[in-house]
Amino acid sequence: MWGCLGIVPIGPHLSFRLASSERRPGSALEDSHKEAKNFRVQEAGKKNNTLKTILENLLLKMAFSRIADIQDKNRWLQNDPEFKDRIKAQALIYPGLQSLDTFLPSHREYEYGPILSREMTIKLACLYVSEDKALLQAALRNEHMPEGSRHLFKFVNWSDLLPEKYKKNHVYTEPVLGKLNDSYPALMDSRASPLLVNDSQLQSLPLTYILTCEHDLIRDDSLIYITRLRNVGVRVTHDHIEEGIHGALSFTRAPVFLHLGLRIRDKYISWLEENL
Repeated sequence: MWGCLGIVPIGPHLSFRLASSERRPGSALEDSHKEAKNFRVQEAGKKNNTLKTILENLLLKMAFSRIADIQDKNRWLQNDPEFKDRIKAQALIYPGLQSLDTFLPSHREYEYGPILSREMTIKLACLYVSEDKALLQAALRNEHMPEGSRHLFKFVNWSDLLPEKYKKNHVYTEPVLGKLNDSYPALMDSRASPLLVNDSQLQSLPLTYILTCEHDLIRDDSLIYITRLRNVGVRVTHDHIEEGIHGALSFTRAPVFLHLGLRIRDKYISWLEENL
């Protein structure tokens, strides 16, 4: 399929190392940089000599590092003379993009799923930072961020950035800060929560495709991201599946087939054919 489109999907096939005991957002990013530097442009599209990077964020456990990969990779490679202006697009499928605010409207509406529950999602995000159970309990109460993080909430403030349709009757309450005794720098690291990058950094991103599903706990991460990208002039195509659920794209082969998954796949491939 990829050969027909003239692209090589390097995103899902990066050779990530096994996780070490040191929890930090940078290790997966470093592996991505190494792969990208070793990747020969002529192998990724001989016709127009461009490197087209495709990211499918199918596993929540990798969401924070994988999305950070594509953002930091763009900034890092665009400044490399060998790769400058050759990253043409990013494609994100129902991504998770932040862990600052764990009480967005979609977190409330789909607290118990389907597929992802709020508790499971927060637990996975916390394990990426620490095994400290106090962190998990604080995150479930939305009281996990340090006092010094207050300036970052403008980047994820859903009351300003979420389309009116999705605000409904929800009331925005700023998370309680400084409740944890321990400090976790990774919580404020944009490699772990890509929505924390500033607008000038977002401006450098290429043509973007984002697919979201209505019945998805992390739906609002993408909606906020789309608003911010469009606000700084990045071209964004957004497909929203009203009856969609997180992970549906995984059900496109035996033993489980969902028409929904096939529909999402077809939308994604159609965009690639039209834009790459």
